[in-house]
Amino acid sequence: MKCDVYAKNCPSRMILDRISNKWSMLILNRLHEETVRFNQLRREIDGISQKVLSQTLKNLERDGLIRREAFPTVPVTVEYSITELGRTLSDTVHVLTHWAEEHFDTVVQSQQAYDARS
Repeated sequence: MKCDVYAKNCPSRMILDRISNKWSMLILNRLHEETVRFNQLRREIDGISQKVLSQTLKNLERDGLIRREAFPTVPVTVEYSITELGRTLSDTVHVLTHWAEEHFDTVVQSQQAYDARS
């Protein structure tokens, strides 16, 4: 199927919605580095609720971007890792998330200058 992201009904927009979500980006960026357990993700991604983390992980798994592996322990241990498809995206996400960190001050200054003119 040929996609055109500028077309109103293009199915690729669903993918853009998913990956432009801040929680998806942070999870993919974190999994870019190593396999991580659920509770470790919850601790390290400050501000994400357990419900949102769980739902976002399910969506990313459904999209084939991450892999969930459960181990038969008591309680069950669950680990998440990035798939090959996810890795093709996580390289870009990694650049975007670090761009935001590096340019935060400049963006805030631009916002303040804009607001002062308005």
